[in-house]
Amino acid sequence: MGFKLEIVTPERAFFSDEVDMVILRGIDGDLAILKNRAPIITPLSIGKIRIKKDGKERVASVSEGYVSVTKEKTTVITDSAEWPEEIDVERAKRAKERAEKRLSQREGVDILRAEASLRRAINRLEVANLIKNNNENINQ
Repeated sequence: MGFKLEIVTPERAFFSDEVDMVILRGIDGDLAILKNRAPIITPLSIGKIRIKKDGKERVASVSEGYVSVTKEKTTVITDSAEWPEEIDVERAKRAKERAEKRLSQREGVDILRAEASLRRAINRLEVANLIKNNNENINQ
């Protein structure tokens, strides 16, 4: 038996189940969480979250937020989370193009905001591409 993982966004309870491992992107790099991990709270960066259970892996796109690990469970609170099949690829492509255009102009542009938009769009496109691979579902 693994540990309880909950992923929540402002819009919904994205995922809640027992898992064997979760790998996510913290601000200092990737972090793997297993059962009985020491408690931690750390901010998340834009990236992928890999959920492993019973030898299967499910990957989702997440944006900024934080992860809290306690003895009882691991909780991820993020601004957004999407499974590959939920991602609107055309919308993500348009967002990527808009961000690249803003970054090329530089003047009068909030560079940090444009760079974050670009990272989110690229991450969503990478995760959406996973649906073409053999990405097996685990309980949602």
